[in-house]
Amino acid sequence: MVMDEMSNDEMNPGAHVADSHDWIRVHGARENNLKDISIELPKRRLTVFTGVSGSGKSSLVFGTIAAESQRMINETYSTFVQGFMPTLARPDVDVLDGLTTAIIVDQERMGANIRSTVGTATDANALLRILFSRLGVPHIGSSQAFSFNVASISGAGAVTIEKGGTTTKERRSFSITGGMCSRCEGRGSVTDFDLGQLYDDSKSLNEGALTIPGYSSDGWYGRIFSGSGFFDPDKPISKFTKKELNDLLYKEPTKIKVDNINLTYEGLIPKIQKSFLAKDVEALQPHIRAFVERTVVFTTCPDCDGTRLNEGARSSRIGTVNIADACAMQISDLAEWVRGLDEPSVAPLLTALRELLDSFVSIGLGYLSLERSSGTLSGGEAQRTKMIRHLGSSLTDVTYVFDEPTIGLHPHDIQRMNALLLRLRDKGNTVLVVEHKPEAIAIADHVVDLGPGAGSAGGTVCFEGSLDGLRASGTITGRHLDDRASLKESVRTPTGTLEIRGATTNNLRDVDVDIPLGVLVVLTGVAGSGKSSLIHGSMPTGAGVVSIDQAGIKGSRRSNPATYTGLLEPIRKAFAKANGVKPALFSANSEGACPSCNGAGVIYTDLAMMAGVATPCELCEGKRFQASVLEYHLGGRDISEVLAMSVTEAEQFFGAGDARTPAAHAVLVRLADVGLGYLSLGQPLTTLSGGERQRLKLATRMGDKGGIYVLDEPTTGLHLADVEQLLGLLDRLVDSGTSVIVVEHHQAVMAHADWIIDLGPGAGHDGGRIVFEGTPADLVAGRPTLTGQHLAAYVGAASSRDGEASVAVAP
Repeated sequence: MVMDEMSNDEMNPGAHVADSHDWIRVHGARENNLKDISIELPKRRLTVFTGVSGSGKSSLVFGTIAAESQRMINETYSTFVQGFMPTLARPDVDVLDGLTTAIIVDQERMGANIRSTVGTATDANALLRILFSRLGVPHIGSSQAFSFNVASISGAGAVTIEKGGTTTKERRSFSITGGMCSRCEGRGSVTDFDLGQLYDDSKSLNEGALTIPGYSSDGWYGRIFSGSGFFDPDKPISKFTKKELNDLLYKEPTKIKVDNINLTYEGLIPKIQKSFLAKDVEALQPHIRAFVERTVVFTTCPDCDGTRLNEGARSSRIGTVNIADACAMQISDLAEWVRGLDEPSVAPLLTALRELLDSFVSIGLGYLSLERSSGTLSGGEAQRTKMIRHLGSSLTDVTYVFDEPTIGLHPHDIQRMNALLLRLRDKGNTVLVVEHKPEAIAIADHVVDLGPGAGSAGGTVCFEGSLDGLRASGTITGRHLDDRASLKESVRTPTGTLEIRGATTNNLRDVDVDIPLGVLVVLTGVAGSGKSSLIHGSMPTGAGVVSIDQAGIKGSRRSNPATYTGLLEPIRKAFAKANGVKPALFSANSEGACPSCNGAGVIYTDLAMMAGVATPCELCEGKRFQASVLEYHLGGRDISEVLAMSVTEAEQFFGAGDARTPAAHAVLVRLADVGLGYLSLGQPLTTLSGGERQRLKLATRMGDKGGIYVLDEPTTGLHLADVEQLLGLLDRLVDSGTSVIVVEHHQAVMAHADWIIDLGPGAGHDGGRIVFEGTPADLVAGRPTLTGQHLAAYVGAASSRDGEASVAVAP
């Protein structure tokens, strides 16, 4: 080896062997749908990965490169430490060479814990607490005294101490001064329950009186309450004594025995508070969220006025500002306030706090406040919040991995995001970005285009090289890169209006607006201008609205498109009817499950701190069902063969012939409409890309009854070619008599609208007003707003073929 190094130096004087590692080499990648691909990525450059949704971008970048980097870093720790860390399997790849430390900044929502805020998630609160504990007047204690997650407690008692072979008892006391409001326990709101939604008091427990999700009389919780012995389970709740009703609703945790099993009994209300209300309401499953919204009334805590902090924490001030005031400020205003503090004794702390708050502003999140619950942030806001801690980092030669960082950004904000990505690259880091927006692809040093299709039709590298090379290539991305939608020649006539009056949610400033119905309406404006507040927080009740937001799909590896969309229900019934047996036999999560793998299709072996091993089940050969179940057929196919079908194939199968099932066919048509024809019905949800999950949710909610559809950024995760198909779907919805309201930043959707409502002019307290209402043509002609200027540049490119106009909209 030494001789090799010497010969290299002799052949190329001045070169060092350490300088030869300028590439990340991937050979034989087969993760998910990748087809044994090999690529080399330049280090210290910005590489953008493109391709249709489901083509394998995330499998290559996140599932292979980033996953292996993190796994190898974890292996540097002792086995003891690894036992406390998440176990990561080695990606299915032959060779990965030249990896550096990977920092992943993905689209996953931030924790939905009700105690998590923007301030706690970014350490801004921690710095503020120290600041107030040092400079606040009056001084009330350490930084814990300003934390709404620390309760004030005190205690005293005797402790036994052994000294020099003798045992003595001493009296000790302790006290902790915390900032938590004792009434709301640091949540900022108190809850009141509508007892009529918890139970039907005309029934007994054994008759199914409890109406809480998961508390049926034959379920586990139902058995606990019926067998507790604190009340007669056959007596209607309306006839309970005062003590019995109190035990049912409020009893403290108590040890009981039911069916010779030792259990803990707890009243309904504390149980609901711990299981349902410990999370942010927005993050709950749809049926539980609906239950909570109709059962629980959240009111601002009267003791702390929603600040979460007790009187002591609020009494300490720096000048005229207490910590609750500071957290309630818009971050851009808070940054100015901190900049005005001049106290040499805490100079390093003030410098760190200024840099952190300035990072919020520079990344386009200056309109947030530190008290904002992190569970209410959109996917794009959450991703940019995670970026903040990396902006000021002194680390170099790090690989930063971004998943569509332009999500939720107005074209004006994309320029700022591009500058941040280039700043990370120019510090000597490798930046890998999965992206669809042409404005973001335009800054790439290197482009990798995957495809040509999605799912099994993707997984190959179609192009690798420069942006100009991509534009000249014949790939789907190359052909659509300069696509620009043109304005409609004529717009639809509204059939009515939806009136919103005096909207004041979040930063809205007493907004009055008439949203036309029977047409395609697009709400635009910079991030934080108040679009979601207007459409989600101010819509009149009873308007028949079906809202499809950006919340992530929850599902385990047992969940798949068939279970998520409700498609499996009519399929099971069709199999049962054709064969004269129970529908439960055709569920791999119920009676039909293979007894060896419990319907998982694989056997999982836990290897402690090492990654577990999943091997195909030998009994069912990965089909998940008992052999006897597979003997039942519908239209010549068994249930495992049906679940292996693609949506397109299944649509034909259930549309005609012996297997004709109208209920299943209707769901499959909707899945095909949103461009998911290539998905197999039994593909685990955990393997779907972000764009695929968004469209799966869209297809599911399209079956809901409602005259108005509200879509929150439906182009999220969609390739340029898929946006065209989405516009066709929106047109079909409107033409069928449905009113469609879209919150969107994509200029193609704006250009296709019948009516545009633009909010702004800025974000936070600089926004919250209607700055334009009218047709896209009027917006382009007048260019009265930022949106108008960017849309005019965009549609101007549509009329020009010389290539220069398309560059004009790129930052």
